Amino acid sequence: MTVRYCSTCLFPETKPDLFFNDQGVCSACVAAEQKNIDIDWEQRKKDFNSIINHYKKKEGEVGYDCLIPVSGGKDSTYQVYYMKEVCGLNPLCVCFETTNLTELGQHNLDNISKMGVDLIYFKKNYNAYKSMVIEGFKRVGDEMWPNHLGIFTIPIHFAVKFNIPLIIWGENPQQEYGGPVESVLNKQLNRKWLEEFGGLLGNRIQDMIGVDGLTEKELTPYFYPSDEEIEKVGVTGIFLGHYFFWDARAQLEIVKSHGFKVKEDGPVEGTFTNYENLDEKMHGLHDYLKFVKYGFGRATDHACIDIRNKRLTREEGLKLVKQFDGKYPHDSINEFVNYTGLNKSEVDAIIDSFTNSILFEQDEYGNFVRDADGNLKRNFEIQ
Repeated sequence: MTVRYCSTCLFPETKPDLFFNDQGVCSACVAAEQKNIDIDWEQRKKDFNSIINHYKKKEGEVGYDCLIPVSGGKDSTYQVYYMKEVCGLNPLCVCFETTNLTELGQHNLDNISKMGVDLIYFKKNYNAYKSMVIEGFKRVGDEMWPNHLGIFTIPIHFAVKFNIPLIIWGENPQQEYGGPVESVLNKQLNRKWLEEFGGLLGNRIQDMIGVDGLTEKELTPYFYPSDEEIEKVGVTGIFLGHYFFWDARAQLEIVKSHGFKVKEDGPVEGTFTNYENLDEKMHGLHDYLKFVKYGFGRATDHACIDIRNKRLTREEGLKLVKQFDGKYPHDSINEFVNYTGLNKSEVDAIIDSFTNSILFEQDEYGNFVRDADGNLKRNFEIQ
């Protein structure tokens, strides 16, 4: 079979919510071109400063100027650096505990508090969360489903409780990776954005009630605050990447100078980079599940970003994608087996249930064909 690819980057037509123009250029590349040509960044900087001046506490006034959701990753570290060092604000940072934290992730999270900010670390109900991890894996093919929800609801809860109206998010993923026009142009993250673009895959927290006996009370942190609570405080969540040119590679050098550490012993499983998804031991499984559904993975994401930012040619990116994309994530799956108690055969069977039979080769019995290292055999060429 033939899969259509963007003529500029390496995104395939199988990517959800991706669109091609008449020249065969994908919507992510079109958005990137707008960043370079059409957007008046000086005006957006003025707009941002107006927002900051509106929410910043007056001299001598006690309190936090804004709230920053953090994971300890490069982006949230940059958000803290920018809001504190460049804008001179006093932020409150809030972290929703990831599923299975790495040692490097712990270092980078601790480093944020050493940058001179207060940080709340929310440790979730382990049993309730684990049940949702397994259910999310089985139901929608995403073991990080409850994490996607928690990172977007917990900061809002704390903004309401601490009466902090302004929340600073990082990049707009739809602008950087492609999405519907309304999501690319959106400068705010709210309940509607979470439900439509937050990676919930059509599932809602209400759908988890009753799973392993879970009750609404046990799932309290994962319910978005009510409209009345949000309106009372005036909570507004904005993307920093809407107001300033977002360049992860350039920002990486800044945060490294402020204590952020990358993975020095090689790339992260599933890609060729060593600076992203450093906090989670099982993220390779999450990326692999995307690959089996749509035929592309994290290496494609990273190559496309570098192509758009003129750090790679399309040919160079193609070589990296062919080398790193879609490899069976042995390390992550071993961690997942240990975490969940599922055996490897069960895990593989669930992965196969989400694997696209059009994109990947099957034998006469309907089993997916794999090489000696467990990698799927494609029915298409990356081109």
